[in-house]
Amino acid sequence: MKVKCIAIDDEPLALEQMERYINQTPFLEALGAFPSALKALEKKEMSEAQLIYLDINMPDLNGLEFSKYVSGNKKMIFTTAYEQYALEGFKVDALDYLLKPFSYDEFLKASLKAKEYFELIEKATASRPAADHIFVKSDYQSIRINFDEILYIESMKDYVKIFLKGKHKPIFTLMRISTMNNKLPSTHFMRVHRSYIVALSKIESVERSGLVINNTHIPIGESYKQQFTDYINNG
Repeated sequence: MKVKCIAIDDEPLALEQMERYINQTPFLEALGAFPSALKALEKKEMSEAQLIYLDINMPDLNGLEFSKYVSGNKKMIFTTAYEQYALEGFKVDALDYLLKPFSYDEFLKASLKAKEYFELIEKATASRPAADHIFVKSDYQSIRINFDEILYIESMKDYVKIFLKGKHKPIFTLMRISTMNNKLPSTHFMRVHRSYIVALSKIESVERSGLVINNTHIPIGESYKQQFTDYINNG
């Protein structure tokens, strides 16, 4: 298998080295490299990545703070020049920790650990029947939502609104849209904007500036347009 990954580091030389290491490792697939955690946070590559190589000591939003916004099915390998951060890194469930400057051999050992982890997850997932629903917390209760009931999902900062077929009011739940996106099967749902996920089977029409579901116009973000266009062109 190939592990999809991104790298985040505010030091240009360190980021360049990380890109080089990733590109020369056959089982890694580079999705992008970013000079700050804030720039990576809402990128499409961030939602698709399985593994994040992440510098800890960065301005604005450091690696440990950034990890709080990362959904549980993504894993991190921290990189830093400060050994005292190692314990903090493992407290947020990092897979490994690389102390700068590190060699390709050290990078490869940490990356192989990630590969083994995702292979185990893949095997476990393959042995389970495909899920057809999720549970979300709303109004102090856990509500079951069947995938085939979902029309679209809209982000409201740290909350999402889930619009359902036949329901006049959406369900609100405390969850970032990137986390929700990772919980939904990519064969049936697509993120088309930083604020919207749509059920592909519920699309009624496609317009120049967006799409329509249940008579509601939903915009398509510039960074998501190519993926959506490919889907439409492939039928």
